[in-house]
Amino acid sequence: MTQIAFGTSGWRGILCDDFTFDNVKTVVQAIADNINAAGEQHKGVVIGRDTRFLGQRFTEIAAGVLAGAGIKAYLCQREVPTPVLSFEILQRGAAGGINFTASHNPPEYNGVKFSPSWGGPALPETTADIERRANKMLGQACYAELGPVAAHQQGLLELIDPREKYLCALEQKIDFDCIAKLGHVALNPLYGTARGYLDEPLRQRGIPYTVINDHLDPYFGGQPPEPSEAHIPDFIALVKNDPSIRLGLATDGDADRFGIIDADGSYIEPNYIIALLLDYLIRIRKLEGGVARSVATSHLIDAVAKKHGVPVYETPVGFKYIGELISQDKLVIGGEESAGLTIMGHVPEKDGILACFLVAEMVAREGKTVRELLERLYGEVGRFVTRRDNLKLSPELEIAYKSKVTDLPATVAGTKVKDVIRIDGTKLVLDDGSWLLFRKSGTEPVVRLYGEASSDGRLAEVMAAGRQFILG
Repeated sequence: MTQIAFGTSGWRGILCDDFTFDNVKTVVQAIADNINAAGEQHKGVVIGRDTRFLGQRFTEIAAGVLAGAGIKAYLCQREVPTPVLSFEILQRGAAGGINFTASHNPPEYNGVKFSPSWGGPALPETTADIERRANKMLGQACYAELGPVAAHQQGLLELIDPREKYLCALEQKIDFDCIAKLGHVALNPLYGTARGYLDEPLRQRGIPYTVINDHLDPYFGGQPPEPSEAHIPDFIALVKNDPSIRLGLATDGDADRFGIIDADGSYIEPNYIIALLLDYLIRIRKLEGGVARSVATSHLIDAVAKKHGVPVYETPVGFKYIGELISQDKLVIGGEESAGLTIMGHVPEKDGILACFLVAEMVAREGKTVRELLERLYGEVGRFVTRRDNLKLSPELEIAYKSKVTDLPATVAGTKVKDVIRIDGTKLVLDDGSWLLFRKSGTEPVVRLYGEASSDGRLAEVMAAGRQFILG
């Protein structure tokens, strides 16, 4: 029997394979036991879902298992963005939230993500406890369930819609009057949970927009619901071919990631967006605090932080570490290269909706395209070019990988290795500011190779050296 394992964003599996009704009940019971052990069962739990197959049924099952454990379920009536569920946990003072989502994964996947009472993704000590409890119960049906009528009669089930409160809170963090000056924008919720969230603030103000992929489709149009350049060709073509569109804003399936298309139809890497927003929030919004980025995220952020004299917190991959720092009020902004960010005073969770509107506000206020803003920033702090590749390992190379990253070279691409960082994977920082990061996948024979340099040519040299080191 497949063991339950929580990754960087919860437990995920393939529907009808390991992601089954029985396994879901077991995981939810393990979460209930964790909450009961902490003495927080009286606070209740928010339950949400994205737009995937059987999402509503899974949430109903979860509510029944929680009710059977004596914990009230606040059940979202429709699919809900991940950051909205985080917001709802905090504003209700709930014990946590259970979200049925596989984020940007293909449609055959679903997942369970648990967020404790502080609103961010559960930290390793919490997920380890849930894993231990769940795996001990696997195959034993160690759960009780209450039907919806009985749960409601006992005060253990309440249907909720958190959209209006979240959008009202967003009004305090985004200058929509400024965005109104931007002009025509394009929106792409990728058939996901941002439907009714990306468009509603614009509709209320009469801001012109064009939206695509805004109907329910559990197949996500035949592409993974990820707003990366490879998966949104229709959206890129829309922006490129319509000269009236000033900006394209996209979110992933559960709306915790963002994708930005500039006025000319060019895709802007999330790394650069985080750096631009850091500069904007400090320079224009006058926010004070540091910045957090994952070990795999661009050092352009470090250069902007140095310009403004603010600290940089480098974290392992996984937004939970950034969310923890946000909850401690240490950050102006925190972000990951995988298109997740949040800001001071907001939820300690990735929020693609917030990110999209922040970029729209920045572009409107500055009166420049994203590319123009990026070139200006390069002129101030230097140029940074990033890239990520996946390297598939043979069985022999997989066995040899651990020894390879133990016995590291003194130079890479003709430049001395200045520093080695091992907080998540193995990162080699070179004397010229270039760097490489090797991160082994936990689920497949793949090494994720990240690199950064000051030019395309130099980056090609560094990445080639990294590939040769792993595969050669």
